[in-house]
Amino acid sequence: MQASDMISRSTSARIRVWDLPLRLFHWALTICVIGSFVTANVGGLWMDYHFQFGYAILALLLFRLVWGFFGPRTARFASFLRGPSAILAYVRQRGVVVSAGHNPLGALSVILMLVLLLIQVATGLFATDGILSEGPLSRYVSHATADRLTGVHQINRILILIVIGLHLLAIAWYAIVRRQPLVRAMITGNKRPQFVPDGTLPTEDGPRIWLRALFIVIVAAAIAVWIARL
Repeated sequence: MQASDMISRSTSARIRVWDLPLRLFHWALTICVIGSFVTANVGGLWMDYHFQFGYAILALLLFRLVWGFFGPRTARFASFLRGPSAILAYVRQRGVVVSAGHNPLGALSVILMLVLLLIQVATGLFATDGILSEGPLSRYVSHATADRLTGVHQINRILILIVIGLHLLAIAWYAIVRRQPLVRAMITGNKRPQFVPDGTLPTEDGPRIWLRALFIVIVAAAIAVWIARL
């Protein structure tokens, strides 16, 4: 690290760890998941909105998968995916544990949530209630297959709720016990220097990154629209 970077780090009150596209993805996904659950529970004509939220979630997930390979450093899967030994070692640590992006336990939560949401969206495309609502791909499979996938869709939503509950509990625990404001970091994109490893440089963020993200979002949205119209 150059001396100028060290001086900047020591005098700066915050260090950028989350890029803007990733933060927008996080909060957009939060809104869409809540909307999806609410409209599904209300049912009836609200199921049309449920499907719209589902297509939006599909586009967001496609974006996140691509962003996990072509986004800034902390957004890339390679930067935070860890094996069981690293997760166990992290859990055993006490006191303030710093990380530039997702810690090993948080990374596990992220991957699990992405997998569950992908399953939910995929099965929803084939799901049917046998009366009014059916996914755009349900006509391409047998009734028996559609029924099985609908069952998976219903069970998987419970797993998603469990993971969301654990995620919220973890956020509260970090805020209360380890004094790490994770929600604030996901809003502002910044962390205080004491919560990132020494020598950490700010993650990439700016117009060039935003344009790259916009291109990926447009492609992901086009794919979601195409699937919805099949």
